[in-house]
Amino acid sequence: MISYKTPQADLESKKGLFFEIGLILSLLIIFFLFQIKRANQPYDLDFNRSELQIIQEEMIQTVQPTPPPPSKVPLQQITLLTMVEDDEEVETDLLIQAEIDQETVLPEFIPIERPPEEETIVEKEIFLIVEQQPEFPGGDAARLRYFASEIKYPQQARETGIQGIVYVSFVVEPDGSVSNVKILRGIGGGCDEEAIRVVRSMPAWKPGKQRNVPVRVQFTLPVKFTLL
Repeated sequence: MISYKTPQADLESKKGLFFEIGLILSLLIIFFLFQIKRANQPYDLDFNRSELQIIQEEMIQTVQPTPPPPSKVPLQQITLLTMVEDDEEVETDLLIQAEIDQETVLPEFIPIERPPEEETIVEKEIFLIVEQQPEFPGGDAARLRYFASEIKYPQQARETGIQGIVYVSFVVEPDGSVSNVKILRGIGGGCDEEAIRVVRSMPAWKPGKQRNVPVRVQFTLPVKFTLL
């Protein structure tokens, strides 16, 4: 590349020096401008001697005029209009007092008798788990003896060789009686019906208790049918 400048005329190497000189001159000019006080200031701010001017708001009291006493309304005559046929005679001279005072005699109020509402029977809550479970009188041993003595093996199940366990669900009421007897899982052959019959004929149980209060408790009982 051909160079047309002599080394003495080439200023690229002195560019940084010129930039620093110009920056110093700019800072000096700004510094001197801040040192010069403004001559004609319109006002002098002196925050050390500020005065607080308190302006009291003028209390404006509004006076509302007293409303005039209500005027006594005279008795008004009101005519009731009723839609009737053209050829029907209607009496229109009906007076209704729109104002009453202490001397006005009011007719005795007779309440309308309404038929008594039917009481709705609210079914009590049935518990699945309670603090004290219901118990057959005499315990589980007495319950097994009762079922062994009361169950009669159905003839149909005996002839067809049906045997197994029938699961019966029922509710022990607060008085110990048994209700809502139903089959959860049966084996057929008349065994389901026989299990229901024996469960319904059971004596009263000792009711289950929740917080020492007799409650309704759902109970599931397995009844086993075995051929000998």
